Amino acid sequence: MNGRRPEKAPWLVASADVEIPFHDVDAMEVAWHGHYVKYFEIARCALLRRLNYDYPQMQASGYLWPIVECHLKYVRPARYGQHVRVSASLIEYENRLRIAYEIHDIATHQRLTKGYTMQVAVDARTGEMQFVSPSVVSEKLEAAWIAG
Repeated sequence: MNGRRPEKAPWLVASADVEIPFHDVDAMEVAWHGHYVKYFEIARCALLRRLNYDYPQMQASGYLWPIVECHLKYVRPARYGQHVRVSASLIEYENRLRIAYEIHDIATHQRLTKGYTMQVAVDARTGEMQFVSPSVVSEKLEAAWIAG
Protein backbone atom coordinates (compact mmCIF):
# COMPACT_ATOMS: atom_id res chain seq x y z
CA MET A 1 0.00 0.00 0.00
CA ASN A 2 2.74 2.45 -0.96
CA GLY A 3 4.12 2.52 2.58
CA ARG A 4 1.49 5.01 3.77
CA ARG A 5 -0.42 2.58 5.98
CA PRO A 6 0.93 1.85 9.45
CA GLU A 7 2.67 -1.50 9.53
CA LYS A 8 0.91 -2.64 12.68
CA ALA A 9 -2.81 -3.15 12.70
CA PRO A 10 -5.34 -2.20 13.83
CA TRP A 11 -5.71 1.17 12.22
CA LEU A 12 -9.17 0.53 10.84
CA VAL A 13 -11.79 0.43 13.59
CA ALA A 14 -15.57 0.84 13.61
CA SER A 15 -18.16 0.51 16.31
CA ALA A 16 -21.90 0.15 16.72
CA ASP A 17 -24.10 0.84 19.70
CA VAL A 18 -26.63 -1.83 20.61
CA GLU A 19 -29.37 -1.92 23.23
CA ILE A 20 -29.85 -5.52 24.37
CA PRO A 21 -33.43 -6.38 23.37
CA PHE A 22 -35.79 -8.50 25.46
CA HIS A 23 -35.90 -11.26 22.84
CA ASP A 24 -32.12 -11.76 23.21
CA VAL A 25 -32.37 -12.56 26.94
CA ASP A 26 -32.55 -16.15 28.20
CA ALA A 27 -34.03 -17.72 31.34
CA MET A 28 -31.01 -16.56 33.37
CA GLU A 29 -31.95 -12.96 32.48
CA VAL A 30 -28.78 -12.36 30.47
CA ALA A 31 -28.17 -12.20 26.74
CA TRP A 32 -28.05 -15.75 25.38
CA HIS A 33 -24.46 -16.59 24.39
CA GLY A 34 -25.28 -17.12 20.71
CA HIS A 35 -26.48 -13.53 20.27
CA TYR A 36 -23.00 -12.15 20.83
CA VAL A 37 -22.07 -13.39 17.35
CA LYS A 38 -24.92 -11.23 16.01
CA TYR A 39 -23.52 -8.22 17.87
CA PHE A 40 -20.11 -8.92 16.32
CA GLU A 41 -21.79 -9.04 12.90
CA ILE A 42 -23.33 -5.61 13.42
CA ALA A 43 -19.90 -4.10 14.16
CA ARG A 44 -18.22 -6.09 11.36
CA CYS A 45 -20.68 -4.65 8.82
CA ALA A 46 -19.93 -1.13 10.12
CA LEU A 47 -16.22 -1.84 9.62
CA LEU A 48 -16.75 -3.23 6.12
CA ARG A 49 -18.87 -0.21 5.18
CA ARG A 50 -15.94 2.03 6.21
CA LEU A 51 -13.90 0.10 3.67
CA ASN A 52 -16.67 0.36 1.07
CA TYR A 53 -16.43 -3.43 0.92
CA ASP A 54 -19.60 -4.61 2.66
CA TYR A 55 -21.23 -7.86 1.58
CA PRO A 56 -22.87 -6.49 -1.62
CA GLN A 57 -19.50 -5.07 -2.76
CA MET A 58 -17.81 -8.38 -1.92
CA GLN A 59 -20.24 -10.25 -4.14
CA ALA A 60 -19.86 -7.67 -6.90
CA SER A 61 -16.07 -8.13 -6.76
CA GLY A 62 -16.51 -11.85 -7.45
CA TYR A 63 -15.59 -13.10 -3.99
CA LEU A 64 -17.50 -14.49 -1.05
CA TRP A 65 -16.02 -14.25 2.44
CA PRO A 66 -17.35 -17.00 4.71
CA ILE A 67 -16.37 -17.04 8.35
CA VAL A 68 -14.06 -19.99 8.94
CA GLU A 69 -13.26 -19.33 12.59
CA CYS A 70 -15.02 -17.53 15.44
CA HIS A 71 -13.78 -17.14 19.01
CA LEU A 72 -15.52 -15.43 21.92
CA LYS A 73 -14.56 -14.90 25.54
CA TYR A 74 -17.38 -13.92 27.84
CA VAL A 75 -16.15 -11.68 30.65
CA ARG A 76 -19.41 -10.29 32.04
CA PRO A 77 -23.01 -10.90 30.96
CA ALA A 78 -25.02 -8.40 28.94
CA ARG A 79 -28.52 -7.81 30.28
CA TYR A 80 -31.86 -6.68 28.90
CA GLY A 81 -31.90 -2.94 28.19
CA GLN A 82 -28.16 -2.55 28.63
CA HIS A 83 -26.51 -0.18 26.17
CA VAL A 84 -23.30 -1.61 24.78
CA ARG A 85 -20.72 -0.51 22.24
CA VAL A 86 -19.39 -3.21 19.95
CA SER A 87 -16.07 -2.36 18.30
CA ALA A 88 -14.49 -4.17 15.37
CA SER A 89 -10.83 -3.79 14.37
CA LEU A 90 -9.19 -5.13 11.24
CA ILE A 91 -6.14 -7.08 12.45
CA GLU A 92 -5.04 -9.05 9.35
CA TYR A 93 -5.90 -8.81 5.68
CA GLU A 94 -3.07 -10.26 3.56
CA ASN A 95 -4.27 -13.89 3.50
CA ARG A 96 -7.59 -13.61 5.33
CA LEU A 97 -9.69 -11.06 7.14
CA ARG A 98 -9.13 -11.31 10.86
CA ILE A 99 -11.32 -8.94 12.81
CA ALA A 100 -11.06 -8.44 16.58
CA TYR A 101 -14.08 -7.39 18.64
CA GLU A 102 -14.78 -5.97 22.05
CA ILE A 103 -18.13 -5.30 23.68
CA HIS A 104 -18.19 -2.66 26.42
CA ASP A 105 -20.96 -1.25 28.58
CA ILE A 106 -21.45 2.33 27.38
CA ALA A 107 -22.13 3.74 30.87
CA THR A 108 -19.42 1.97 32.88
CA HIS A 109 -16.92 1.16 30.10
CA GLN A 110 -16.59 -2.36 31.53
CA ARG A 111 -15.60 -4.96 28.98
CA LEU A 112 -18.23 -7.65 28.60
CA THR A 113 -16.90 -9.76 25.76
CA LYS A 114 -13.95 -10.00 23.40
CA GLY A 115 -13.24 -12.21 20.44
CA TYR A 116 -12.31 -12.46 16.79
CA THR A 117 -13.48 -13.88 13.49
CA MET A 118 -11.55 -15.03 10.44
CA GLN A 119 -12.90 -14.93 6.92
CA VAL A 120 -11.29 -16.23 3.75
CA ALA A 121 -11.94 -15.26 0.17
CA VAL A 122 -13.72 -17.79 -2.01
CA ASP A 123 -14.02 -17.28 -5.76
CA ALA A 124 -17.78 -16.93 -6.30
CA ARG A 125 -17.59 -18.50 -9.76
CA THR A 126 -15.44 -21.56 -9.00
CA GLY A 127 -15.97 -21.99 -5.26
CA GLU A 128 -12.21 -22.18 -4.74
CA MET A 129 -10.69 -20.78 -1.57
CA GLN A 130 -8.05 -18.12 -2.15
CA PHE A 131 -4.86 -18.46 -0.14
CA VAL A 132 -4.00 -14.79 -0.65
CA SER A 133 -6.57 -12.03 -0.28
CA PRO A 134 -7.63 -10.63 -3.66
CA SER A 135 -6.12 -7.30 -4.73
CA VAL A 136 -9.48 -5.60 -4.24
CA VAL A 137 -8.89 -5.80 -0.46
CA SER A 138 -5.62 -3.85 -0.56
CA GLU A 139 -7.20 -1.39 -3.02
CA LYS A 140 -10.09 -0.77 -0.60
CA LEU A 141 -7.66 -0.41 2.32
CA GLU A 142 -5.55 2.06 0.36
CA ALA A 143 -8.63 4.14 -0.45
CA ALA A 144 -9.77 4.06 3.20
CA TRP A 145 -6.31 5.07 4.40
CA ILE A 146 -6.16 8.01 1.97
CA ALA A 147 -9.68 9.10 2.91
CA GLY A 148 -8.64 9.06 6.56
